[in-house]
Amino acid sequence: MVAEVRSGHALAARASAWYASLSPRRREIAQDTALALGLAVLNVLWVLPYQSQMHPAWLAMFLAGVQCLPLAIRRVNPVLALILTGLPRNVYDTINFGYAPLPLANAIAFATVADRSRPWLRWVSLVGVVCGISYAMTLPGHILPYEAIVQAVIFGTAWVIGILNRKRREYVATVSLRAERAEAELDAVAARAATAAVTERVRIARELHDVVAHHVSLIAVQAEATGALLPDRPEAAAKSADLIASTARQAMGELRRLLGVLRGPSASAGKDLSERQGLTPAASLSRLDEVLDAVRAAGLPVTLMVDGDPGALPAGIDLTAYRIVQEALTNTLRHAPGSQACVRISYSEGAVTVQVSDSGQPNGGRLAGSASDVPDGERALDDAGLGPGYGLAGIAERVASCGGSLTVGPVPAGGFAVTARLPVR
Repeated sequence: MVAEVRSGHALAARASAWYASLSPRRREIAQDTALALGLAVLNVLWVLPYQSQMHPAWLAMFLAGVQCLPLAIRRVNPVLALILTGLPRNVYDTINFGYAPLPLANAIAFATVADRSRPWLRWVSLVGVVCGISYAMTLPGHILPYEAIVQAVIFGTAWVIGILNRKRREYVATVSLRAERAEAELDAVAARAATAAVTERVRIARELHDVVAHHVSLIAVQAEATGALLPDRPEAAAKSADLIASTARQAMGELRRLLGVLRGPSASAGKDLSERQGLTPAASLSRLDEVLDAVRAAGLPVTLMVDGDPGALPAGIDLTAYRIVQEALTNTLRHAPGSQACVRISYSEGAVTVQVSDSGQPNGGRLAGSASDVPDGERALDDAGLGPGYGLAGIAERVASCGGSLTVGPVPAGGFAVTARLPVR
């Protein structure tokens, strides 16, 4: 007994594994095949007690069973399954065996047509079923109108069930599609938010670099000068110290402005409001003299040339042009001390061109042992982010964000030049 139970469990396990390995379409066929076989056995058992009154009995039981077998393909080809279940039943009624089983297989096939077929096939099948039932009711042996009412109820219910199931599947598919679209939109929003966050981090890093690098470079240059001037030239040293303090205050003002932008509006805190009111104006070409004065005070002679008629620039273009001049002059202080610089701003129709050039080291050399003891080509690599600096990389990012073009490198006459063309429209 125990062995038989174990054998049954093993057989059930193998059947379950086989069923799980099937594709969804084959699972439907397996389910429908089981339904067809079950109904065939039920129909045969239904007419079996009356076999003595049916001649030949084997044909009656054969027709009763075989009309259920086409249900195995009811979801593969619903109309064909309906036709194949209807033909044996009509033959059964035509021979007039009597004691016919309930038309469950025909009703299920009819419901499947209502559920899964195209509209015109549904209506053609409906007309065909009505005609078939009407023909069967005209044959001898039927009790009218009782059997006609029973048939109408059975097939009418099957039709309604099929239509409702189709509507349910369509609703589920619609809801699933909406859910997929909503999920895709959420993913797209998250991706855009992540991209925007990365872009914003890059922009903030670029702003911080431009603000800090420029002012700290000036402070470093003046601090070195102060150390060299003391104690022989205390007045010049004091002037350098004052410039250090002034540059530090400017750096703090720019940092406060940037941090104020990051904090955003906050009407709930009066402290933040008073702090925002003290922020410095935004950087623009209108404040370019401040940068030039600071650089000149640090010992770098700078000339400014303006071509064309200055007009109102978009805020992003104005800031980008200002930062290009600021960063390029800072690089000149760091890499070409003792040289001369020239800033040229050209306004034309639809664009503004910013060029910052320097004359290179005096006497054609570099200061021995200094941080600038590298050729101009390596200087470009250094500032492009391949070395310790990120100056030219930041300039390139700013120009690219504006849709402009950038040219960087040594000039034939000696020295180094940064030229950026920024479209205004």
